[in-house]
Amino acid sequence: MIAAAMTEYSIGVDLGGTNLRAAAISRDGAMLDKIGGSTHLSAGRDAVVADIVGAIRTMRDKAGGARLMGVGIGVPGFIEIEKGLIVGSNNLPGFDGFPVRDEIEKHLGTRVILENDANAAAMGEKWIGAGREVQDLVLLTLGTGIGGGIISGGRILHGFVGMAGEFGHMTVVPNGNPCGCGNYGCLEKHASATAIVAMARMLSLGEDLTSEAVYQLAEAGNAKAKMCFRAMGEALGIALANLINVFNFPLFLLSGGVLAAWDLFAPPMMEQIELRSFTYRNVHTRVEKATLGNEAGLFGAAYLPFLQQRADS
Repeated sequence: MIAAAMTEYSIGVDLGGTNLRAAAISRDGAMLDKIGGSTHLSAGRDAVVADIVGAIRTMRDKAGGARLMGVGIGVPGFIEIEKGLIVGSNNLPGFDGFPVRDEIEKHLGTRVILENDANAAAMGEKWIGAGREVQDLVLLTLGTGIGGGIISGGRILHGFVGMAGEFGHMTVVPNGNPCGCGNYGCLEKHASATAIVAMARMLSLGEDLTSEAVYQLAEAGNAKAKMCFRAMGEALGIALANLINVFNFPLFLLSGGVLAAWDLFAPPMMEQIELRSFTYRNVHTRVEKATLGNEAGLFGAAYLPFLQQRADS
């Protein structure tokens, strides 16, 4: 698939608890090639590292090593950016405190940048997605949980150790549903795919439902299923109103599989934003769907070496 052997490129890797994907992407944002497979967590940490290294080598061998500018890897969990450590990821058992960046660099002899997967997705949307015309945006990723990334001045806002953008653990319902983080009323306990399923069970819609099944029920007119998405939208609206008030950015994006239910949750979401954000009512702030889907993280991870090269020059 790679045709331009003289094109400068980087390799983006998206490492999840289930899937491992890698892509060679040119400096102008063209995807030259990509591969995907499973994350073999049951085989142990060393096997997963070997799979990552193997995927990167496959991309490098196809595209040619001379023009490789570096590798970006998006991973779930908390990242200590400067040290290249994963310090908290439920999806990657065995990786806590492991110097994964340095280990991969040792195998490849190539600069590797480790980044939170939601931050990488936000950067992908900024580079060639819905946010390409702005320098400041917030992305919320809606899935099993809720994550997010903040782009400020065209760069990822990390916080002082790399843990900024944990929107899923914003309190939106005081004394609401308990969360594994130790808090109550976290956004992801009221607006994620998992929350939709929990609400549907509470309303006796079924025990073995998925969020997709609840969506189908709502689309068919089931009033209780519609209630789940209204509650989701209201929680999202409260969170977004706060974020709009805090950041005053021009663009706030939502991504993830739950976007299929946009027509169900977006109206109550926008009602809450309008009600609770003075900034939104007085400034042209956009709240929109992200456009890159599950490839946002690949593009964003691949963009990181180009950003680093610019900072170094």
